[in-house]
Amino acid sequence: MTRPQPALQQNLMFHPYNVMLALLLFGLSGLFLALTISYTYIRVTMDVPPVQLPALFLVNTLVLLASSVAMIRAKQCYLNDQTEAYQRNLLGTIVLSVLFMLMQALAWWWLFQMNNIGMNSSTTAGFLYVISFTHLAHVVAGLPFLIIFYRTARKRMVDPVTVLVYFSDPEKRLKLRLLTIYWHFLDILWVYLVLFLGINYLI
Repeated sequence: MTRPQPALQQNLMFHPYNVMLALLLFGLSGLFLALTISYTYIRVTMDVPPVQLPALFLVNTLVLLASSVAMIRAKQCYLNDQTEAYQRNLLGTIVLSVLFMLMQALAWWWLFQMNNIGMNSSTTAGFLYVISFTHLAHVVAGLPFLIIFYRTARKRMVDPVTVLVYFSDPEKRLKLRLLTIYWHFLDILWVYLVLFLGINYLI
């Protein structure tokens, strides 16, 4: 398969998609940093007790990390021209992401129904809902792109010629790399949030 030439790779580095993703990740980092700093400030100044982190948040961490592993494998399979494995790992990432969403809803139900902790229960409870919901919203936002990649692969990888065209498309390779970076960022962000909320509950 033909790989991108150095000059083309250099052009792709400054592609508008790269710039947009960098700005998005920078903005999300600032948003969640502001939320966690506000959470800490309110806890300290108002002496508000923290909310117990649902155990499902920890399970969800493993689910999200598994989706990230599947995404890494999908990218590796793409680079190695492994058609079936590429599609299988993309589908695995989608399934694990949907599972993450469902389990998040279950964790909120546990907080609200089993422990009677709503958004108005306390300031820290409100922050817990806002932080976890905002993260989930960005997982939901990335899911359509995963589905598009999977459907495109299923549609176009039907014979050796279309497979060759699909795998040799430099823009598709760029988009897959950016989507992989975005997914890893969401995973790292979730691990940070779970550690932050868990440590806050313990101290």
